Amino acid sequence: MPYLLIKTNVTPADGALAPLLRKASQLAAQALGKPEDYVMVALEHGCPMLFAGSDAPLAYVELKSIGLPKARTAELSALLSRLLHEELGITADRVYIEFASATGDLWGWNGATF
Repeated sequence: MPYLLIKTNVTPADGALAPLLRKASQLAAQALGKPEDYVMVALEHGCPMLFAGSDAPLAYVELKSIGLPKARTAELSALLSRLLHEELGITADRVYIEFASATGDLWGWNGATF
Protein backbone atom coordinates (compact mmCIF):
# COMPACT_ATOMS: atom_id res chain seq x y z
CA MET A 1 0.00 0.00 0.00
CA PRO A 2 2.86 2.48 0.41
CA TYR A 3 3.96 3.84 -2.95
CA LEU A 4 7.21 5.72 -3.32
CA LEU A 5 7.90 7.49 -6.61
CA ILE A 6 11.23 9.17 -7.23
CA LYS A 7 11.68 11.34 -10.32
CA THR A 8 15.15 12.73 -10.89
CA ASN A 9 17.43 14.12 -13.55
CA VAL A 10 20.25 11.95 -12.18
CA THR A 11 21.04 8.58 -13.75
CA PRO A 12 22.31 6.02 -11.23
CA ALA A 13 25.72 4.49 -11.85
CA ASP A 14 25.87 1.10 -13.56
CA GLY A 15 24.74 -1.56 -11.13
CA ALA A 16 23.33 0.96 -8.62
CA LEU A 17 19.68 0.97 -9.70
CA ALA A 18 18.52 -2.32 -8.14
CA PRO A 19 20.28 -1.70 -4.81
CA LEU A 20 18.78 1.80 -4.67
CA LEU A 21 15.27 0.45 -5.25
CA ARG A 22 15.79 -2.18 -2.53
CA LYS A 23 17.05 0.42 -0.04
CA ALA A 24 14.13 2.72 -0.81
CA SER A 25 11.65 -0.14 -0.37
CA GLN A 26 13.14 -1.16 2.97
CA LEU A 27 13.28 2.45 4.15
CA ALA A 28 9.62 3.07 3.29
CA ALA A 29 8.49 -0.13 4.99
CA GLN A 30 10.47 0.53 8.16
CA ALA A 31 9.64 4.23 8.39
CA LEU A 32 5.91 3.62 7.92
CA GLY A 33 5.75 0.41 9.96
CA LYS A 34 4.25 -1.45 7.00
CA PRO A 35 5.15 -4.89 5.65
CA GLU A 36 7.57 -4.58 2.76
CA ASP A 37 5.38 -7.12 0.92
CA TYR A 38 3.01 -4.22 0.17
CA VAL A 39 5.56 -1.51 -0.69
CA MET A 40 5.93 -0.38 -4.32
CA VAL A 41 8.85 1.81 -5.41
CA ALA A 42 9.40 3.44 -8.81
CA LEU A 43 12.40 5.41 -9.97
CA GLU A 44 12.21 7.57 -13.08
CA HIS A 45 15.77 8.69 -13.73
CA GLY A 46 17.45 10.82 -16.35
CA CYS A 47 14.32 13.00 -16.58
CA PRO A 48 14.73 16.46 -18.11
CA MET A 49 14.06 18.64 -15.06
CA LEU A 50 14.85 22.11 -13.71
CA PHE A 51 14.62 23.48 -10.19
CA ALA A 52 15.30 27.14 -9.45
CA GLY A 53 16.32 27.55 -13.09
CA SER A 54 19.10 24.96 -12.75
CA ASP A 55 19.52 21.40 -13.96
CA ALA A 56 21.89 20.54 -11.10
CA PRO A 57 20.95 17.19 -9.50
CA LEU A 58 17.38 17.30 -8.21
CA ALA A 59 14.44 15.07 -7.37
CA TYR A 60 10.69 15.16 -6.97
CA VAL A 61 9.35 12.46 -4.66
CA GLU A 62 5.84 11.23 -3.88
CA LEU A 63 5.15 9.07 -0.84
CA LYS A 64 1.60 7.77 -0.60
CA SER A 65 0.22 5.36 1.95
CA ILE A 66 -2.96 4.38 3.70
CA GLY A 67 -2.98 6.29 6.97
CA LEU A 68 0.26 8.17 6.34
CA PRO A 69 0.95 9.93 9.66
CA LYS A 70 1.01 13.72 9.20
CA ALA A 71 2.93 14.07 12.46
CA ARG A 72 5.88 12.16 10.94
CA THR A 73 6.27 13.93 7.58
CA ALA A 74 9.29 15.96 8.76
CA GLU A 75 11.03 12.75 9.84
CA LEU A 76 10.10 11.02 6.58
CA SER A 77 11.39 14.02 4.63
CA ALA A 78 14.75 13.78 6.41
CA LEU A 79 15.01 10.02 5.77
CA LEU A 80 14.16 10.31 2.08
CA SER A 81 16.44 13.30 1.57
CA ARG A 82 19.32 11.44 3.23
CA LEU A 83 18.72 8.42 0.96
CA LEU A 84 18.79 10.62 -2.16
CA HIS A 85 21.96 12.36 -1.02
CA GLU A 86 23.78 9.14 -0.16
CA GLU A 87 22.71 7.22 -3.25
CA LEU A 88 22.46 9.91 -5.95
CA GLY A 89 24.36 12.90 -4.58
CA ILE A 90 21.26 15.12 -4.50
CA THR A 91 21.32 17.72 -1.75
CA ALA A 92 18.22 18.15 0.42
CA ASP A 93 17.61 21.68 -0.85
CA ARG A 94 17.12 20.24 -4.36
CA VAL A 95 14.34 17.84 -3.36
CA TYR A 96 10.59 18.36 -3.18
CA ILE A 97 8.55 15.65 -1.45
CA GLU A 98 4.79 15.31 -1.68
CA PHE A 99 3.11 13.24 1.04
CA ALA A 100 -0.38 11.82 0.59
CA SER A 101 -2.58 9.72 2.82
CA ALA A 102 -5.35 7.55 1.44
CA THR A 103 -8.18 5.59 2.97
CA GLY A 104 -8.34 1.85 2.37
CA ASP A 105 -11.45 2.14 0.22
CA LEU A 106 -9.53 4.41 -2.19
CA TRP A 107 -6.57 2.05 -2.61
CA GLY A 108 -7.08 -0.95 -4.89
CA TRP A 109 -5.13 -4.18 -4.76
CA ASN A 110 -5.69 -7.80 -5.77
CA GLY A 111 -9.00 -7.06 -7.46
CA ALA A 112 -10.42 -5.35 -4.37
CA THR A 113 -9.57 -2.50 -1.99
CA PHE A 114 -7.98 -2.36 1.42
